[in-house]
Amino acid sequence: MQEIEQRLEQLEIKASYQEDLVQELNRIVGAQQQKIDQLEVVLNSLVRRLAELSESVPGNPEVDEKPPHY
Repeated sequence: MQEIEQRLEQLEIKASYQEDLVQELNRIVGAQQQKIDQLEVVLNSLVRRLAELSESVPGNPEVDEKPPHY
């Protein structure tokens, strides 16, 4: 009977460690998602700014340039 109690205790310890690990991983994933959200905002802002700048450049090569086969 003592062997069963020891095995049960070991399982409880493992379950406790796993619960702590899952909580820590959840915290890390949440922090990463916040950082991804911040980076998306910055990226979208940069894309808009780049589009504005490319439109304001006179003789914009992207607009005026003919494809190489012409």
